[in-house]
Amino acid sequence: METQEIISYQRIAGAIDYIKTNFKTQPNLDEVAERVNLSPFHFQRMFTEWAGISPKKFMQYLSVEHAKGILKQRQATLFDTAFETGLSGTGRLHDLFINLEGMTPAEYKNGGAALTINYSFAESPFGDVIVASTPKGICHLAFADDREEAFKQLQAQFPNAVYHQFADKLQQDALFIFKRDWSELSEVKLHLKGTAFQLKVWQALLRVPAGGLSTYAMIAQDVQSPSAYRAVGTAVGDNPVAFLIPCHRVIKSTGEFGQYHWGATRKTAMIGWEAAGAELNTING
Repeated sequence: METQEIISYQRIAGAIDYIKTNFKTQPNLDEVAERVNLSPFHFQRMFTEWAGISPKKFMQYLSVEHAKGILKQRQATLFDTAFETGLSGTGRLHDLFINLEGMTPAEYKNGGAALTINYSFAESPFGDVIVASTPKGICHLAFADDREEAFKQLQAQFPNAVYHQFADKLQQDALFIFKRDWSELSEVKLHLKGTAFQLKVWQALLRVPAGGLSTYAMIAQDVQSPSAYRAVGTAVGDNPVAFLIPCHRVIKSTGEFGQYHWGATRKTAMIGWEAAGAELNTING
């Protein structure tokens, strides 16, 4: 049985799709509410409970002009230094508490023959997820619209591993990333299968804060390979842990959000949700 949070996300996703499709006509609250089969009052309340802000404010975060402003701000500041020092509490950034470790060459090449992998399914504000872990850390996190297919995709990553459906502490700790309040979020350990270049790109993604955005060219500069933005795009697309490594924060230099491995609508919702959370943290801080 679907929970209220999942039902809310499905309706919000429908609202985002409608607004994106009809952006030039600037649909009002009544139109969007009718599209998702709710009264304006109930839609406003449901949306605010999910996002923390009103639908109108949320949609402002999804505009190209807002995205361009964030990108311009990043280019103009000592970004990495400013965000890697002196932050604590709910404002902590991914690179302050996520520890990434690459798999050994043997683990990488033999399809996980020496690995025992625990996995479980959980709910998030953006739909169901599958999360998997080795004794060293999280090795896979993906949105699971179809649970059977999601498990098959996990098995394809590590075809020779031994699997147990069990929610261990590593997984439970990692899932706190989906909460507004990160005060309960312990250090998250990742144990990832990737090339040296992929690991460098994923580490660069961890330096993009919640509510922030980057581009493929910016990430290429971060990894000291400014001409390799196409290779960076491939590495971003190969990210094996959704949301923990925030590949959804990489957008086009034009300010358009672009595509996403787990769906463009989901990416749009995540960017808006994080922007709203960043503003709420600023207000409450």
